Amino acid sequence: MKKRFSITTIIIIMMSMVALLTACGSSGSQDNAGEPDQSAQTDQAVQSEQADQMEQEAGMNGKSAKLLYMGHASIRITTAEDKVIYIDPFAGDSDDYAPAADLILVTHGHYDHTALDKIENRNEDCRVITWKEALEGGQHQSFDLGYANVEAVEAGYNTNHSVSECVGYVITLTDGATDGAAGGVKIYVSGDTSTTEQMPGLAEQNIDYAFFCCDGVYNMDIEEAAECAALVQAKHNIPYHIVAANSGSYFDHARAEQFNADNRLIIDEGEEIELEK
Repeated sequence: MKKRFSITTIIIIMMSMVALLTACGSSGSQDNAGEPDQSAQTDQAVQSEQADQMEQEAGMNGKSAKLLYMGHASIRITTAEDKVIYIDPFAGDSDDYAPAADLILVTHGHYDHTALDKIENRNEDCRVITWKEALEGGQHQSFDLGYANVEAVEAGYNTNHSVSECVGYVITLTDGATDGAAGGVKIYVSGDTSTTEQMPGLAEQNIDYAFFCCDGVYNMDIEEAAECAALVQAKHNIPYHIVAANSGSYFDHARAEQFNADNRLIIDEGEEIELEK
């Protein structure tokens, strides 16, 4: 089996070699009393600490963010820092909602997006952001959580969903960066909607994963959702909210395959993926 060395290990080894060569070439490696010079060991400790700091600042903690699709519009994201984000809780079993919540996002007030009672396990500082907070003052709000930035965006534009009472979210993960810089994976969830005026502008955000509702009953259908995907231009376009909640099903793979968007990614109900930039 081949041994794999982390970036931190390689940095420490290289720094240690430099320190050793420097110590060997110095006449002060031992004093007149024969006592060993501690400077090389001190330098190595400092260099090791600096390497650890460099690794943390780069967000290289060896972990990737994950996303669990629980069905319908229900999503769970676990960040690289082990922060847990739930979006539109409704579908999924008790095990899916077992990890303690740090953030709960709700796009609008319909029952199939607001089953907050399923999330019994919450950390003390758990934040709940609904469409009400996201549309405070009639303006779409942004929220800096440290481990993620959340931007509310337009949703609605159909007879069942008003743009004044519905939002989507763009979630940008910091991916473990200690300076809070949100340069990591970017996820867009459309919420319940038809085509919005804001969608063409979302292309400028370079979104990595975009979820588009496409039930065709209360929202846009699969064809219109594919047109929206062309506007947003995400790296991965994912159909969700594929069937109406009262249909007795929370996902239909055959219908998902009819989502003819470029860069299509089908995530089945109960499937968890690693998020990549």
